[in-house]
Amino acid sequence: MTGVTPIPKPQYNWRDTLLSRQLGTRLPIMATGLQWLANAEYVAAAVDVGMMGFISAATFSDTSALRDEIQRCRELLNGRAFGVNVSMLPKLLPGDRTDEIMSLIVEERIAVVETSGRDPSPYVAGLKAGGCSLVHKVPQLRHALKAEAAGVDAVILVGAECGGHPGELPVGTMVQGALAARTLTIPFALGGGIATGEQIVAALALGASGVAIGTHFLVSDEIPAHAEYKRRLIEAQPGDTTLIMSSLRNSMRVLRNDTTAIVEALEGQGINDIQQLMPYVRGSLGKAAYASGDWRQGALSVGQGVGLTARNAPLADIVAELEAEADTALARLSNI
Repeated sequence: MTGVTPIPKPQYNWRDTLLSRQLGTRLPIMATGLQWLANAEYVAAAVDVGMMGFISAATFSDTSALRDEIQRCRELLNGRAFGVNVSMLPKLLPGDRTDEIMSLIVEERIAVVETSGRDPSPYVAGLKAGGCSLVHKVPQLRHALKAEAAGVDAVILVGAECGGHPGELPVGTMVQGALAARTLTIPFALGGGIATGEQIVAALALGASGVAIGTHFLVSDEIPAHAEYKRRLIEAQPGDTTLIMSSLRNSMRVLRNDTTAIVEALEGQGINDIQQLMPYVRGSLGKAAYASGDWRQGALSVGQGVGLTARNAPLADIVAELEAEADTALARLSNI
């Protein structure tokens, strides 16, 4: 129609969200904890490029070693904020150190704590009194609502595609996001299969305030794993992961390999005894695989987004690519 001035489309800054403001980061991306791998160097690199990164507490055999790693990260970042990941998953064997780790986190005045595995309620008050923000990671909306009621600052909702623990009744990431946006009142991030900038834009369009990424960053130069392990991830397709340990109600999405074939066969025979499965799924096997590059052994947490991982590069380059893809996706939308 002639004589009508088109209404300009609003410009949207996807980098500035409730979550990025809450975390004090340039980007609404969390580089989630990775056992054995998310060390001080990796976390410092994540913070340097504008994300929130988390040292994985479960990597360290005692609190003294964790304290040393925290101090090393603090020095690398010249005092800038970073986080610590605390896995509170039901323990298959005795030795839960959650109380001890939480006390250390408060003592060290860690900026952000990422928890997962069980109800964080016992720790909310103490962490907040210590000045820590608490982000709780869950596989189901009902757990997110419970965490919200407990007073956490934000939640990460992971879909069935995620590496690690997607819960006993996995729901896809897109569905999780749509459900959460209709129910939650605190900021939430989506995780599970996210490995492109287009997916970041999609998550924000669903109502999320950010994303959580693990698998896609495993091939970064800063990850302390063997080149052969990273090469296998670059070659992998989305179907090269599988779920194991459902018989223990502790399902894990992991890279298909010799170990998973054995575990799947045992579970198929009705074996649900941790003592019989532990020789194949114990964490030390994964640690050894990362060091040796023998990806055929161990339960190695990998999400379906591995099929979108194409190259080994510095973390800064991987994140720059994500940003460019997100900008392109928004530009594409403005032309629809």
